[in-house]
Amino acid sequence: MSQQLPDVQASSPDVTVGLNRVGVTGVEKLVKLGRRDRDPIVLMAEFEVFVDLPSWRKGADMSRNMEVIDETLETAVSEEAYRVEDVCGDAAELLLEKHDYTTKAEVRMEADYVTHELTPESEMATQSTATIIASATATDEGTSEEIGAQVTGMTVCPCSQGMSAARARETLQSMAVEDEVIDEFLQKMPQAGHSQRGHATLTVESDGAPEVDLNELIEVARDSMSARIYNLAKRPDEDHMTFEAHKDAKFVEDCVRALAEGVVERFPDLPDDAIVYMEQSNDESIHQHNAHAERIAKLEDLRSEVSEEQPNDD
Repeated sequence: MSQQLPDVQASSPDVTVGLNRVGVTGVEKLVKLGRRDRDPIVLMAEFEVFVDLPSWRKGADMSRNMEVIDETLETAVSEEAYRVEDVCGDAAELLLEKHDYTTKAEVRMEADYVTHELTPESEMATQSTATIIASATATDEGTSEEIGAQVTGMTVCPCSQGMSAARARETLQSMAVEDEVIDEFLQKMPQAGHSQRGHATLTVESDGAPEVDLNELIEVARDSMSARIYNLAKRPDEDHMTFEAHKDAKFVEDCVRALAEGVVERFPDLPDDAIVYMEQSNDESIHQHNAHAERIAKLEDLRSEVSEEQPNDD
């Protein structure tokens, strides 16, 4: 007769301090994302799974966490239509159910997501990659889910561009070009500014499942920067991207404000209490540091701020 192994995790710790998050990270699983009237998309997703731990318990049941993830994701793969945030929500609820000592369970998922499009000038077929971000938090009061994405684009510094415009004006004046002509030229031909690769992150969280389309969120995020970028680009496409970016120079702060404006305009049916997370991080080209800005707010507050009249400069 085999000897029963002791449940060390259920014993009392030497230091009775509770922990907010205990779990596993880096769990890779295939998830099938069903689509109406189209073949499903298979994602290689990476999960993080956490529960809270009371002060009287030494450890969480790691093997049980893995059992729940495996069970939930295997169910998800067999479904024709399945939203990634629901995968996280179901897993979080199962975690809460199977761990009677916890009050909160969290599941987070990231996966690469490919969209198909045409380049802006040559109209060649190409692909763009976004990182899907989905998560869920389950408590006895209910489950909240989050869906969003991180995308890459291009930004141009307005300050640097302003200095280039001033230099161009001085040069043209020294060549006896009339001021009216200079004004028209600078209006039609945006001047050089240092550019950088930008990373926009946008997520929406609400009780239950946010009624938002993932592709719509990706579009809002890509439109928030100075210009979109493409994996494949012929010379006319490169010229288009460069011109469009310099025509719409933006600070890192402007990009976050553009995310806020885009969410308000594109998702009028979202509830006011939905939580919107917006982040922009730019890989600076002429500095060794990077620029960063972010905002987290209820949609109600963003709607109020976006609708406010702009101050009069007169």
